[in-house]
Amino acid sequence: MLRINELKLPLNHAEGDLQGALLARLGITAQQLSSFSVFKRSYDARKRSAIVLIYSLDVELDDEQAVLARLRHDAHVMPSPDTRYRFVAGGERLAGHERNERPVVIGTGPCGLFAALILAQMGLRPLVLERGKMVRERTVDTFGFWRKRELNPESNVQFGEGGAGTFSDGKLYSQIKDPKHYGRKVLTEFVKAGAPEEIMYVSKPHIGTFRLVKMVEQMRATIIELGGEVRFESRVADVEIERAGGADGQVRAVTLASGERIATRHLVLAIGHSARDTFEMLHERGVYIEAKPFSIGFRVEHPQSLIDACRFGPNAGNKILGAADYKLVHHASNARSVYSFCMCPGGTVVAAASEPGRVVTNGMSQYSRNERNANSAIVVGITPADYPGHPLAGIALQRRLEEGAFALGGGNYDAPGQLMGDFVKGRASRALGSVLPSFKPGVHLTDLGGALPDYAIAAMREAFPAFDKQIKGYYKEDALLTGVETRTSSPIRIKRRDDDLQSLNTRGLFPAGEGAGYAGGILSAAVDGIKVAEAVALSMAAK
Repeated sequence: MLRINELKLPLNHAEGDLQGALLARLGITAQQLSSFSVFKRSYDARKRSAIVLIYSLDVELDDEQAVLARLRHDAHVMPSPDTRYRFVAGGERLAGHERNERPVVIGTGPCGLFAALILAQMGLRPLVLERGKMVRERTVDTFGFWRKRELNPESNVQFGEGGAGTFSDGKLYSQIKDPKHYGRKVLTEFVKAGAPEEIMYVSKPHIGTFRLVKMVEQMRATIIELGGEVRFESRVADVEIERAGGADGQVRAVTLASGERIATRHLVLAIGHSARDTFEMLHERGVYIEAKPFSIGFRVEHPQSLIDACRFGPNAGNKILGAADYKLVHHASNARSVYSFCMCPGGTVVAAASEPGRVVTNGMSQYSRNERNANSAIVVGITPADYPGHPLAGIALQRRLEEGAFALGGGNYDAPGQLMGDFVKGRASRALGSVLPSFKPGVHLTDLGGALPDYAIAAMREAFPAFDKQIKGYYKEDALLTGVETRTSSPIRIKRRDDDLQSLNTRGLFPAGEGAGYAGGILSAAVDGIKVAEAVALSMAAK
């Protein structure tokens, strides 16, 4: 099979044009073509009046070697890479281990789910522990918080089956390097679980919350069918680590909040970026943790129609293009970088608190992306130099900002908000403009100037007018800012060795995914889950 990249056609090309362009590109007749399929489809919208689609195709021919030889100087024609997933262990190599020892996976976000799935597919019968509820019960609790201001600290946007990604745009793309095509395995399993086939080939696949709920349930069922076990409302309160002298420790067991002790020598830590109590417990147990950079800012809402027109011009509304997104960055004069993060076209801003008395924002879209507003986090990068002194100091900063947002919003889980023009000019907002807030329970207009450190406020006030040069119309006086966005990524890293992915100083502990500081988003977290599952299997096979 051959791979052809960079095959360009007009946005509204006829169905048969793709094959015609393929034949012309390869210089062959239709009789020489056995079959072809779309591997990837993206678009180039730099010229809004002449948007083009860009295809990568996998092609089967009668004589592929002859075509390759003839087109050997064409960098966009090559043999198709083998993207099939291959298990690193299983069968005889792990015979008996499934009876003698079970790996334990903490967390059922994308990382934990894929770690458990791969372990189950290799016959290792993982035990999966989730502090929150199963996804449908969790959805009821989360909607209850949004509508009634009733926060369940163990069942919310952050905690529960599916992880934080369940209440998001369901983005399934990443910029991670993936030489082993783990991302293809992730997408394949998602399709098996009920995702639309198009996620296999569109350049920016997404699913949306409602579809994710059904997929997560199906993946859980598959893990159980393969011999795994999934327990909900099972918070890990302690990890038993045997340490002798100055040697590395060894995981021996976990203890649940109920008091139950579960013995294991292989523990996958896929707890997400908001399990602050677990981070504190691990630090107390001597697990090596260090502070890492993350970002803070606000959610910003514009009319989706404005973003569509700015990005696609006369092609706004085209079904193939869908709702427009954007990616922005500004390097401020105070040496801070301001950038867009987790942009949600046609979506809503959601309450993402997991601790009482704090307000946190996030963004969410359904598969249709047909809500009135576009929203994105606009955030400022910060580093441990901004919160020195302790590996968990970033958590303390997050909590202070979230407590401040709770107070600014009125102390009832409403979020503090401000119009963009008022924010840039440093004056409190008194009334909404044309952009109506999507955040529930509600938005309390105020002055966000004190909601973040001064350096972040200064950088953002400079960035918003600058963004207008990148997307004309972005600096909209009555666009709405809602605060605060603090959970962009984990504020800590639980360092692991490169060779076997175990904790730097604790054998049998496999830090994984966003919470450990090794992923950012659904796809990269799922990929990391696969890598860690492989490391667990190889460790078990070696014993």
